[in-house]
Amino acid sequence: MAQRLNEYMQPIGLPVPDWKGAQLPGREPLVGRYCRIERVDVERHVEDLYEAYRTAEDGRDWTYLAVGPFESLEAYREHLTKAATLTDPMHHAVIDLATGKAVGTLALMRIDAPNGVIEVGHVTYSPRLKRTRIATDAMGLMMKYVFEDLGYRRFEWKCDSLNGPSRAAALRYGFKFEGIFRQAIVTRGRNRDTAWFSVIDSEYPAVRDGFAQWLDERNFDAQGNQRERLGDLIAQRQALAAEVEAKAKAGG
Repeated sequence: MAQRLNEYMQPIGLPVPDWKGAQLPGREPLVGRYCRIERVDVERHVEDLYEAYRTAEDGRDWTYLAVGPFESLEAYREHLTKAATLTDPMHHAVIDLATGKAVGTLALMRIDAPNGVIEVGHVTYSPRLKRTRIATDAMGLMMKYVFEDLGYRRFEWKCDSLNGPSRAAALRYGFKFEGIFRQAIVTRGRNRDTAWFSVIDSEYPAVRDGFAQWLDERNFDAQGNQRERLGDLIAQRQALAAEVEAKAKAGG
């Protein structure tokens, strides 16, 4: 595509016609195949979440987070009470539809509706949620909400650059790695370089379709094992979209 120039022959970005900004997230629950996502409610969720987190063998799940682990229900209740009052980050509980119990939390944060940018963060999954279809369903629901319902242009994922599992999860979910912000913050008395990932609106359809194909019951055998990996399905959709775009440009 030819570079756009202004009247001074300076390169400028592509136009965003009729852009009026995105909407702020609301309080409506999001319901998928395996989970429901709803705003954190201390009385409804605190005991389920604390019990779910206590099923972990040790405290390694909290290493790269700014809070936890919590040694008592009272300590976790205090944390969740504070989190529930915030609007940015806006904390949500992930509910397992099979049991009706909360099994993890995540948040929408750094909400910039005028520019259409929003981040998913504070992802705190218990062993009952990690590496399950529920976890994938939850991220697919969040993406659908952000892009289709609220009209955002960019969905971000950031994590400690040393957090290998989080970086792998971002790539699996279709986020693209953008780089490292060195010495971004100080947390727990130590330096954190932050890895940045994103999905933008033009990439979302391929990601959405990959999620839908992966979550389909036909993608799992009788033992519940996946037949095709989510990352591979998204990559296939992205390649197909790129091929269609290239043909359209050649035909034009």
